Amino acid sequence: MDGVVTDTASVHAAAWKQTFDTYLRSREREFHQPFKEFTTADYHFFVDGRPRYNGVEAFLKSRGIRIPRGTPEDCPGSGTVCGLGNQKNTVFNRLIESEGVRLFDSTVVLIRELLQCGVRVGLATSSNNSAEVLGRTGTASLFATIVDGMESARLGLKGKPAPDIFAAAAANMGVPSARAIIVEDAVAGVQAGAEGGFALIVGVARENNERELLEGGADVVVRDLSETSLEQINRLVQDKRTRAR
Repeated sequence: MDGVVTDTASVHAAAWKQTFDTYLRSREREFHQPFKEFTTADYHFFVDGRPRYNGVEAFLKSRGIRIPRGTPEDCPGSGTVCGLGNQKNTVFNRLIESEGVRLFDSTVVLIRELLQCGVRVGLATSSNNSAEVLGRTGTASLFATIVDGMESARLGLKGKPAPDIFAAAAANMGVPSARAIIVEDAVAGVQAGAEGGFALIVGVARENNERELLEGGADVVVRDLSETSLEQINRLVQDKRTRAR
C-alpha cells in the first residue's frame, strides 16, 4: 500500500523521524547519550515495510538501545517498544488528517487493467492503518483481499521480510504463490517475495533505491508503474520460468 498504491511512505518516514528524534533527544537529556538523528537511510534499512513494533526494535538495536517491548496497549510515547510504535502511529494519523492521502495514479491504472483482464489483485501491507488510508482514497473495492497489520496479528503471521502476508493474500484469492506477482517498494518486501517463491517480484524505486531492491531480490525495478504493463509483466514471468528450467 504505502509507496506503491498511496504516496504515504513519505508520511510514514516523517512520522518515524519525529518519533525517534524526540525519543533520542530525551535519552540525550536523561542519559547524556550524544544525539544522532534518525535518517532516511535508517528508515529504509530498519523500519520501511516492517511491522511497526519490529521496526522500532530493529532501529533501537542499531543504536545499541534496549528497552522493554511492552504491550500494544501501552500509552503512546511510553518508554517501551510498543509505546514508541504507538506514538509513531499517533503522529502518522495526525499528518494524514492534516495533509490528506495522494494516490499514485499509474498504480490505479495498472490495477484496473489487471482487473479488466480477469487478474485478481490483493493488498498485503504491514500497516495497521489500511482501512483509514483506503477509505480516504476510495480504493478498497479494487482489492479482492486485504491482509494488513491487524489481520496479520489476528492470524499470527510473521512480518516482512518473511513472506507470510503475501502468501496469505494469495491463498485468500485461491492463487498459488508460484503464480502470484509481488509489487513492492521496500527492501523487506522484495526480500519477502524472493523468499516466498513468487512468480515475479517487481520493485518500485521511489527513493532512488534501485540497487538495494535488486540486491534484496527484485526481478525487475521501475521508478513508477507507468513504466510497465500487463504485457511486459507476462513476458518477464515467462523469461524467469525459462531461465529456471
